[in-house]
Amino acid sequence: MISKLLVANRGEIARRVFATCRALGIETVAVHSDADADAPFVAEADQAVRLPGNAPAETYLRTDLILDAARRCGADAVHPGYGFLAENAGFATAVTDAGLTWVGPAAKAIAAMGDKIAAKALLAEAGVPMLPTWTDPAQVTTFPVLVKASAGGGGRGMRVVRDADGLAEAVAAARREAAAAFGDGTVFIERYVERGRHVEVQIFGDSHGTVVALGVRDCSIQRRHQKIVEEAPGVLTDEVRERLHEAAVSAGRAVDYVGAGTVEFLLAPDGEIHFLEMNTRLQVEHPVTELTTGLDLVRLQLLVAEGAPLPLVATPPATGYAIEVRLCAEDPGQGYRPATGTLHRFTLPGVATEFGSLSAPGLRLDSGVFDGSAVSVHYDSMLAKVIAWAPTRAEAARALAGALARAELHGVTTNRDLLVRVLRSPEFAAVDVDTGFLDRHPEVFAPLLPAEQLPLVALAAALASAADRRTQAGVLGGLPSGWRNVPAFPQVTRFTDAGGGEIEVRYRLDRSGGLAEWSVDPAVDGTPAAEGGTDLATSDVTLVEASPARVVLDVDGVRRVYRVHRVGSAVFVDGPAGATGLAELPRFPLPTAALAAGSLLAPLPGAVARVHVEVGQRVAAGDLLLTLEAMKLEHPVLAPTAGLVTELPVPAGGQVDTDAVLAVVTPDEESPS
Repeated sequence: MISKLLVANRGEIARRVFATCRALGIETVAVHSDADADAPFVAEADQAVRLPGNAPAETYLRTDLILDAARRCGADAVHPGYGFLAENAGFATAVTDAGLTWVGPAAKAIAAMGDKIAAKALLAEAGVPMLPTWTDPAQVTTFPVLVKASAGGGGRGMRVVRDADGLAEAVAAARREAAAAFGDGTVFIERYVERGRHVEVQIFGDSHGTVVALGVRDCSIQRRHQKIVEEAPGVLTDEVRERLHEAAVSAGRAVDYVGAGTVEFLLAPDGEIHFLEMNTRLQVEHPVTELTTGLDLVRLQLLVAEGAPLPLVATPPATGYAIEVRLCAEDPGQGYRPATGTLHRFTLPGVATEFGSLSAPGLRLDSGVFDGSAVSVHYDSMLAKVIAWAPTRAEAARALAGALARAELHGVTTNRDLLVRVLRSPEFAAVDVDTGFLDRHPEVFAPLLPAEQLPLVALAAALASAADRRTQAGVLGGLPSGWRNVPAFPQVTRFTDAGGGEIEVRYRLDRSGGLAEWSVDPAVDGTPAAEGGTDLATSDVTLVEASPARVVLDVDGVRRVYRVHRVGSAVFVDGPAGATGLAELPRFPLPTAALAAGSLLAPLPGAVARVHVEVGQRVAAGDLLLTLEAMKLEHPVLAPTAGLVTELPVPAGGQVDTDAVLAVVTPDEESPS
């Protein structure tokens, strides 16, 4: 039996495996990079071993370092989690050759399914339905098609191509991204199905010849071909569900599968199913299967790895519905640009369990972060998975959306608002979903906080900041903020919002501390208020309460509570209509050096992967200037206007921090002749 398990991974999946190990009495070992030294998963392990460095290639992808860590700690088994080395047949072989128990399928099964081109050929012989596939771009004559990486997963190295003109560049870009992510730039092309749903079957096999389907998940809502909303059981007809179960079990038996695996399919609008790929590991979305079947899939992995038979031989019935969302550090409104920084507060209301089962309707949280966690550029952007279980799908969606909307997520931009709008959309309620859902519904990208509510949020932030200053006053701390014998002038507080725009709040309190007058101007420096500016003529606002952490306003007879959290100059406000972050500006700002006109700044730390232009080259608006690589993804940097490239300060391969100048494009009207 396994006595001490090393998890060759990080973040929430390491914590997830540790949770089951604690319940089973198995000791745990974590390995960690320098960037992860203070991460929750490291603190929760019984022992931890440092992997010097930060980049995955020098830490989590080093088989030799991981096996050495297992030897030094006396671990007798290795769990790969997902990502990194989880589907690396060479790593599985190295683990077993070292005399350790490998918690996963046999290396030969990983190898068979790891090459997606070979896997499709093998499973086609087993009767699993396939899409037309090509390895030579010259053979493609019908469109649209999907370019896919043969190795790895997670949507990396994947491109939709709708005409022949774009095929060559899509193949080249997919090869680059696949090589960077998986060390293998092999790609293939398959027919793209419009309005297809991404559905998948969780399978489990043991060493005694049993392969069982544990139900169907629907993972159709995706960004950049990566899942962000998953649910079980998928809403399907019984006939389609049975066909999916049969095809998935056939795939598992074709490779003598042992352990947890997922067989993914594309469900066409006409009801036909087509094999996509088989993931030879535990999936990110496994909690929805656990909550609807009552099974602990990590426990089953460990039991099967020890040689025990599966405790079930047929598909278990599903109970209720579970929906999971992936909460990621990214800005959906900016092309899903990854976000970095310190997560000052991470609080979700109503969480009933972490990494465990639910005995009643409620929320489960599988998280890799907590208050104070640093979100770095080195790893995937997912912060946590939030899962709701309820007797009906509609109840689960409502509970999950409500919890996300009330969550306090401070310091790092997330996709929370997008997830809430998806869960509350009529289309999601009607199961009118497919892999193109986000492309067809731009309305879900709007922030939850309506623009017309921002003045009240800014007022609450200003009042909380004033209250905070009064609590720190050395003398006369009981006086209302800004109190004067002759109150001729209002107090003024200025902020910048999330988009960089400036907001000026003016207010005056009366002798009792009540709000005598107020106004919020989106403009500053005496410029007249733009349309949408707010004053007493448009809203009757009464101050009910103001403390550093809580402001209560009565707005036209309706009380609104604003929760305020300040970290330095950053002010985070969570209110009934939504949340936002502001930055309070200093009253007397120091002078700063002006940037050259046309400067393009790095939106986050990363490495310049390629520079596509030269100094002196004329470009048009939208032309690709360079490619920034961060959080395992490529991010194009485009020319904002037509002009002349006058500076390229960072060469290919150079590392940059946030706001570093990447290029300068002098607009045509300013370009030197």
